[in-house]
Amino acid sequence: MSRALLMPAARHVLGRYALPWGAIQELGNRGGFSGACLWRVETGDRSYCLRAWPPGDPTPERLGWLHGLMAGARAAGLEFVPHVVPAGSRSFMAEAGRLWDLTAWLPGRADFHQQPTPARLRAACVALARLHRVWAGALPIHGPCPALERRRRGAEAWLALVSAGWRPCFPASDGDPVRPWAEQAWSLAATWVARVPTLLAPWVGRPFALHPCLCDVWHDHVLFEGDAVSGIVDYGSVKNDHAAVDLARLLGSLAGDDDAGWDAAFAAYAAICPLTSDERALTRVLDRTGTILGAVNWLRWLYHDGRTFDDRQLVAERLAGLVRRIGSWRV
Repeated sequence: MSRALLMPAARHVLGRYALPWGAIQELGNRGGFSGACLWRVETGDRSYCLRAWPPGDPTPERLGWLHGLMAGARAAGLEFVPHVVPAGSRSFMAEAGRLWDLTAWLPGRADFHQQPTPARLRAACVALARLHRVWAGALPIHGPCPALERRRRGAEAWLALVSAGWRPCFPASDGDPVRPWAEQAWSLAATWVARVPTLLAPWVGRPFALHPCLCDVWHDHVLFEGDAVSGIVDYGSVKNDHAAVDLARLLGSLAGDDDAGWDAAFAAYAAICPLTSDERALTRVLDRTGTILGAVNWLRWLYHDGRTFDDRQLVAERLAGLVRRIGSWRV
């Protein structure tokens, strides 16, 4: 269903909430690529975010679980987690083949790159640690780190695809902002993807403490007011995993390859949730392998799977960030 056709559904969903709605601003996917659609809606002096999740994802059971985790974090005093507005006896509604939820609009901006201060980096890590501490509970489970298996499978799938003879067919047009970065990603992939299994091997099968993790906490999902974190948004990728997967995603997007920044970030996180030297090393491995696979995922989505994206410039920027980092590494 097109976004234009979703607007009547959005109005119908809002009508089922007992609130005096005012302005409704369509946000599309707000720069994301998940297939969700968002609206900012106003009622009196309050703002809310209405989300239409992608068709079939998540399931009602999973969305209820996610909302339960968010509610638990809010109950623990974490005001940077969005409040989910009840929808009758549930926390979401079904309409037009999608699940919908309504959350309070959090203040602040995702502008760390415009103001990359050490205080902000520490604040982001403290907020993440506080969330992990709540979600870990008293007795976290132990087992192999699932992120390692996801990366192993991703590398194997890419290497099998290339070994079978597949090559990306780049468009002839010089006006495509993605093409130059995709070409560089393809060149770098020849060197780096084959290294992923070796980087992962020492960690595969080792037991770690596991608990719900965001699994997609990065620059655009962390809001700031001044040096304080005012919001962490987008919980659609939450899975049981090891804390290192969130630290890797967050620090890779905020600190890049700044070793001093990583050390300060680790110290800030560890003040809330202690980290062993092995867990810090695992975080670095997950960052490096995730960056490599992130680049080739874009190649596969664009040139193998044929996925289309509304904003090619934004795709180019995302891919450029990955390529710049990989290109700066020593072989």
